[in-house]
Amino acid sequence: MEQIRKQELNKEETKKRILKRFHSRSAAAFFLIGVLVLFGTMTFSISYGAADIDWSIIREAILHFDDQNTDHLILYDLRFPRVIAAALVGSFLAISGVIMQGLTRNPLASPSIMGVSSGAGFMVAVAFALFPQTSQGGLIIWAFLGAGLGAGLVFSIGLVSKRGLTPVKLALGGAAVSALLQSASTMLAMYFNVNRDISFWYAGGIAGVSLASVRLAAIVAVVGFVFSIGLSRPLTLMSLGDEVAKGLGQRLGVIRTVGILVVLLLTGTAVSISGTIGFIGLVIPHITKKLIGMDYRWIIPFSAIFGAWLLVTADIVARVINPPYETPVGALTALIGVPFFLILARRDGRGWK
Repeated sequence: MEQIRKQELNKEETKKRILKRFHSRSAAAFFLIGVLVLFGTMTFSISYGAADIDWSIIREAILHFDDQNTDHLILYDLRFPRVIAAALVGSFLAISGVIMQGLTRNPLASPSIMGVSSGAGFMVAVAFALFPQTSQGGLIIWAFLGAGLGAGLVFSIGLVSKRGLTPVKLALGGAAVSALLQSASTMLAMYFNVNRDISFWYAGGIAGVSLASVRLAAIVAVVGFVFSIGLSRPLTLMSLGDEVAKGLGQRLGVIRTVGILVVLLLTGTAVSISGTIGFIGLVIPHITKKLIGMDYRWIIPFSAIFGAWLLVTADIVARVINPPYETPVGALTALIGVPFFLILARRDGRGWK
């Protein structure tokens, strides 16, 4: 009896130690700074374009919208939806990467590498080819199903492998599945003559995002963020290993199921809006952990801010590089993500065999 009591006390002490706030005031202040920087970047993105718009006009459009004012119409029809979509998509992909890495304890886990983004893009291509009148809400459903397809194909590789899905096999399996699904999408595009729409989706970009898409994404954001924050405590405990998490009362099967559903929802929504933008879900979680630590109660909200800022900034750069033409945002994030991937592979490769 005494031994059982000691074990329970040890569990409680371990739980308190793991979940103890690490410099909570500093983290809160840092988070507020991050929000302000994101807001400033979004404001600059809104004001910058083929026709520069002053902050006073932006404020007037928000407070006193005039449908006869050309600048107001540009803001509401084009720039507000675009910058909000960029922030939401960036945060969706970053949070998805955090959850995937937390569930699998795999440093290479991300929507783009694990076939989730490619699967979502493939099913969007199917929708374009077979059901061209599909609404934005319908595209989100198709992308959600495709994200599940891509992830399922990659994880099935681990089921037939003797040593399971190691990080190396994850990267190779994800690359193979992504190539397969992208090839299938290209074949559909050529056969049904929808090359233009599908090529935009695979290039990645947020130009021309509609206000209806932003409204749907905002609803998904509320649901996804709530469940993500709910997963933060279990993910922190799981980072110490399954046995420790079980000993502290975590139901790992339920946690993994909810986490996978959240990832599929967020990634599917992101792909249905912006196409396949890669590497945000890989890069941002690692940067956040370096800056914040291993408490997922902070990692998840900080990753959302950093991911949103990265994509809003990339969208600005995409418009600056070669005006009046736009560079695909997916190409810019790849320029950041590929070197980071190689550095990560070189640093951690010894432990992957």
